[in-house]
Amino acid sequence: MILNYFKIAFRNLGKNKVYSFINIGGLAVGMSVAILIGLWIYDELAYNKYHKNYESIAQVRTESTDPNTGITRNGPALQFPLGTALKNNYKHYFRHVLMAFWVGDYTLSADNNKFPKRGEFIEGEVIDMLSLKMLKGSAESLKDPHSIILSASTAKAIFGDENPVNKNLKIDNRMDVVVTGVFEDMPKNNRFSEIQFFSPWALWVSSNDWVKQCENEWNNSSFNVFVQLQPNVSIEQASTALKGFYDKNTPKQIADDWRKYSPAIFLYPMEQWRLYSDFKDGKVSGGRITFVWLFGIVGIFVLLLACINFMNLSTARSEKRAKEVGIRKAIGSVRIQLVQQFLSESFLVVLFAFALALGFVIVALPWFNNLADKGMSIPFTDALFWLISIGFIIFTASVAGTYPAFYLSSFQPVKVLKGTFKLGRFSSLPRKVLVVVQFTVSVVLIVGTIVVYQQINHARNRPVGYNREGLIKVALNDPNYEGKQDVIKAKLLNTGMVENMALSSSPLTEIWSNAGGFTWKGKDPELASDFGVINVTHDFGKLIDWKIKEGRDFSRIYATDSSAIIINETAAKYLGLKNPVGEFITNEDDDGKKSWQIIGVVKDLVMESPYDPVKRSFYFLDPKYNDVSQMIIKIKPSASASEALPKIEAVFKEIVPSALFDYKFIDAEYGFKFSQEEHIGKLATFFALLAILISCLGLFGLASFVAEQRTKEIGIRKVLGASISSLWGMLSKDFVILVIISCMLAAPIAYYFMNQWLVKYNYHTEISWWIFVVTGAGALGITLLTVSYQAIKAALMNPIKSLKSE
Repeated sequence: MILNYFKIAFRNLGKNKVYSFINIGGLAVGMSVAILIGLWIYDELAYNKYHKNYESIAQVRTESTDPNTGITRNGPALQFPLGTALKNNYKHYFRHVLMAFWVGDYTLSADNNKFPKRGEFIEGEVIDMLSLKMLKGSAESLKDPHSIILSASTAKAIFGDENPVNKNLKIDNRMDVVVTGVFEDMPKNNRFSEIQFFSPWALWVSSNDWVKQCENEWNNSSFNVFVQLQPNVSIEQASTALKGFYDKNTPKQIADDWRKYSPAIFLYPMEQWRLYSDFKDGKVSGGRITFVWLFGIVGIFVLLLACINFMNLSTARSEKRAKEVGIRKAIGSVRIQLVQQFLSESFLVVLFAFALALGFVIVALPWFNNLADKGMSIPFTDALFWLISIGFIIFTASVAGTYPAFYLSSFQPVKVLKGTFKLGRFSSLPRKVLVVVQFTVSVVLIVGTIVVYQQINHARNRPVGYNREGLIKVALNDPNYEGKQDVIKAKLLNTGMVENMALSSSPLTEIWSNAGGFTWKGKDPELASDFGVINVTHDFGKLIDWKIKEGRDFSRIYATDSSAIIINETAAKYLGLKNPVGEFITNEDDDGKKSWQIIGVVKDLVMESPYDPVKRSFYFLDPKYNDVSQMIIKIKPSASASEALPKIEAVFKEIVPSALFDYKFIDAEYGFKFSQEEHIGKLATFFALLAILISCLGLFGLASFVAEQRTKEIGIRKVLGASISSLWGMLSKDFVILVIISCMLAAPIAYYFMNQWLVKYNYHTEISWWIFVVTGAGALGITLLTVSYQAIKAALMNPIKSLKSE
């Protein structure tokens, strides 16, 4: 019997090729979107699961509350002695407590070859904690302070096919290390995937005097701490034990001074690092989990759109199948057999569609990976994948086929065989509702896509307070740069390609240092005073073209500028001084009390997230280059980058031949801040276009059927003098009305969800009315284009043929 069902299904598919193509093609597109989204969601949910100890690893973060505003902030920057206290006093909670420095860009040198690589200095137990797969070496490979372990791809790039173990390397031309191990490259969906080498924390400490000085310094938060829980210890138990940490572990005076900020530390589990990375008022408030849910819903709706096409075309052709149903019932078929027959047809269509969808996914996956910045693949060898696929096919076949099966099997054989069977006046209502659902979903996706791009452009066009054009940065990691900065500048200017050069302690797109404890005239003793701190050289402001709002810029004319300070607008407002220029900022540390006179106020520079408020910041002059590590070079507007960069590189090779000339464009660095939103926008565009395609495919099929159904009516109207335009309007009117209803329903839905998404950004755009007008007009235009072909074709038909008796 089942074999017979499939034979009949094959015959019906072959008999109605156009409708079969639309059904299979529409379902295939919908299923391919669902598969791609499923792979994307799986990749997101599997983030960091490469590590066996995934559930017991956490990052330690600190939080404090501003007593003036009540706002709680947290971050991963911690003090050196905090790690020591965790190791000594909380052993029974933590299997590993690892001190680490920030992941950064370094230069690895082997003989005369130099390689820019990203690495991290961290304690040796990282191999065990992260369960790194060591291809060479062991879990003890970072025990020696002068050791280094490389990723497999990095070892290949530096040493080729040679065994890298026991080979000598230099890090930044100042740290000598020996390769003691090679670990397997970590997958892309991993927090540590960008790391190309690990080296011991002890080496970082011994190579940097400022780090040594921080060993017992509670006022310097410059480090990271990662922990792994002991077996049978939960995050909740360890977090409870860490309550009151600063009161228990810091010197009494520091604890008393900090108490007003309610400082605390907490554990941020690895399983939340990716999907729950947003914080509001110090607490986790979501993150990419929003997009996981969003794209999951989109995938379901796009698949639903494809299923709606199947339902619409199946029920629209019900008169064609009515006689078949009548005859089958007359010769003894019961309704359940007919239901099984129609479900078999839908299962066969879905099976073909799934095979076609897999083909689409295989072809599209490399492109989709690039679009989504992923490294996904179809797990053909995984039994779970095929089990899910079978469930996916059955689910889709059930959704697409159940309604048509029960609808078609409900026809009464007496009416059908007597020729009195006619569809009721409301028989097309379900199809109309489904078309409205299709276009409502499509319009919501289009509006959402436009709003995402509008938000990106809004942030991109935000005044940043300086001119990024032609700026490049070079990190001064090599110790041989010391004392040669002025020589480099003179040589660069002599090339004729460079307009100016200056130095800074932070890149233009980040603030690396923050400091508190500042006082000024009229300051409330209870007022928090945390500021971004940037050390710069004389030409910094001129180089980046910052805007002086009050006072003046740093100048070599004034020797006293070594004790001067420039503040940004946000800092000026925070200080509460009517005329800040000429006032003094003071601070006291272990070296004594220092004072700086405010000589200027500059317009806010957007140095961190373009979506967040600008941080209150101080700019200190550093004429002796003691605390600057970033060289910023401005290429002349008249010179092209391709022409200027070789000449700039030649200067660096001449003066500091040991250093790698590794530059980055400031504009590109700033643009990287929009990467997450851009990837989301591209994905949304892709899904919105496919949703429209599926909807139009169904619309095309329905228009074709309606035109076929009304062939004689059109012939009669033409004989009576109806014009082609009036016939086109008659056939298009119903579809246009449905799309207008869809737009009216979609507008409030899209507005609500996109407004909810926008409010998470402090600096965001507004949803403009024109977005809905443009989207609605576009949907109507696409509808008319889709329907018009069939409408005009029917209107142009010779009435003699259409009225000719069969």
